[in-house]
Amino acid sequence: MTHILQPFTPLSAPMFTGQLPFIHNPQRPYIALAPMEGLMDHHLRDILTRVGGIDHCVTEFIRVTHQVYPAKVFRRYCPELDNGGRTAAGTPVHIQLLGSDPELMAANAAKAVQLGAPAIDLNFGCPAKTVNNSKGGAVLLQYPELLQQIATAVRAAVPDHIPVSAKMRLGFTDKELALTNAQALAEGGIQWLTVHARTKTEGYRPPAYWEWIARIRETIDIPVLANGEIWTAEQARQCMSESGSDLLMIGRGLVAVPDLALRIKADHGQITHRQQDWAEHLELMRALIPCLAHLPDKAQTDRLKQWLHYFSLQSLEIRAVFEQVKRQRDVTLFFAGLEQAIRDVKAAPPAAGDFRAYEHKGF
Repeated sequence: MTHILQPFTPLSAPMFTGQLPFIHNPQRPYIALAPMEGLMDHHLRDILTRVGGIDHCVTEFIRVTHQVYPAKVFRRYCPELDNGGRTAAGTPVHIQLLGSDPELMAANAAKAVQLGAPAIDLNFGCPAKTVNNSKGGAVLLQYPELLQQIATAVRAAVPDHIPVSAKMRLGFTDKELALTNAQALAEGGIQWLTVHARTKTEGYRPPAYWEWIARIRETIDIPVLANGEIWTAEQARQCMSESGSDLLMIGRGLVAVPDLALRIKADHGQITHRQQDWAEHLELMRALIPCLAHLPDKAQTDRLKQWLHYFSLQSLEIRAVFEQVKRQRDVTLFFAGLEQAIRDVKAAPPAAGDFRAYEHKGF
């Protein structure tokens, strides 16, 4: 079945007069930190951008439904607005919006920019059922015309110098509309497109189909960031080769290996970098602990276990630590168990055969 995109232009999108972040920072690869709902909050953005190598961040999505939000909502998702839209390390933070109403999306984008957002990103990739069931995220990939309406409305609503970008998957149930959706967003006036190289139904199961990003790049004339299944510097090279893009967005890989961006840039000769070891990664997690003190015990331990889980995907030592504390819910006992587990692992490092080989099945 052939899908013909019918242009929709309720407003003439103004010419972008600003500067793309990739031009401001011409070193390649360029690496953006992906938004991750329920994980990538301002605390974790602060920790990871202090490690270094990240060129910009994107907030967790702000779900736009029935109103233009007050300033306090934008500041809750992006406290960095009070720091010029940057983390303490100086990394720009773009605000991401999710919704299906073009006028409301436009009005909230304009509000975010008034509060100091340096860029607006539009979410058309979230695979969560609760979001998709209310016509948000990846479900909109079934409606190219609506994608274009949203992009056009948002681009027209924000000042000409503020970039508007979008993030999409390759499709909802299949990849049939991947090129059409990319074209719709580009014609809506966005400045760049980030592509998670899987469909909604493929979720986070490997592989990521990076070759589809190359096909999208041939279809549209704006920059395309490649996203999905980048856990190592070697995989970054492979992604760049298959996608043809030296602009990357990484999420889970940077949570699992906080210095991954530095490793990738060192692999391309941008910098020299000594790779952090597992103990240094756990020290970063310790920096998160004071930020969680206001939460109930279980919420604190769940958040720390979440990061330990990601660490364990790339570190045998942290996996051994995680095994000792993963069932503990009491904060005091969790911290005591964590310190004991670290001492145990340092005294008797685990062998590769101590654990069944990890098989990534997505999250």
